[in-house]
Order: sequence, then structure tokens, then C-alpha cells
Amino acid sequence: MENKTNLEKLNTKVSQILQQYHSMKVENDMLRTEIVTLKSEKELINQEIEKLIEENSQKDAEIEEIANKIESILG
Repeated sequence: MENKTNLEKLNTKVSQILQQYHSMKVENDMLRTEIVTLKSEKELINQEIEKLIEENSQKDAEIEEIANKIESILG
């Protein structure tokens, strides 16, 4: 029984291909989930960056206002 028929060999190869397909499908699904997660994290980071930029602009305006007050006091 060592000699497999061509049909048995083909069946073995098809089974291997199906296993690889299912394995790759699972991996693909995991990667898609990871992409969605990373996009969400990126969006949160971008929102935080925008918030920090806005705060920085406000601080710059406050500093400029203080500098103008000091300038007006000093004449």
C-alpha cells in the first residue's frame, strides 16, 4: 500500500491546500481586526494631537498677551 494512486495523491494535495487556505483565512481575519484596532488608536492619537496643538496655541496667545501687558507697563 506504499504506492498511492494518483487520486489519493491529488486528494492529499487538495487537503493540504484547504488546510493552508483555512489557516490563511484565520490569519487574514486577525490582521483585519488588528488593522481596525490600529486605525481606532490612530484616530484617538490624532484627536489628542489636535487637542494639544489647540492648547499650545492658547498658551502662545496667553504668553503674547502677557508680553504685551509687560510692554505697555514698561512704556
